[in-house]
Amino acid sequence: MFKLSDIFILLAVAVSFAVSGILWFNGFHDQGLFTAIWVPSILAFGIYFKLASLLARRTRDE
Repeated sequence: MFKLSDIFILLAVAVSFAVSGILWFNGFHDQGLFTAIWVPSILAFGIYFKLASLLARRTRDE
């Protein structure tokens, strides 16, 4: 169901989210917000690469 690349993307999102929370609650609000912005960016790149691989597989099968 999940490929290794999917697991790496989700792991990167989880690490970014955790680091963001740690920074925020330790008083580094600007740095916490900056790393929080990474979460949707990483997810967007993951979706892009997933769609690109599905499209490549679809065109290869035709």
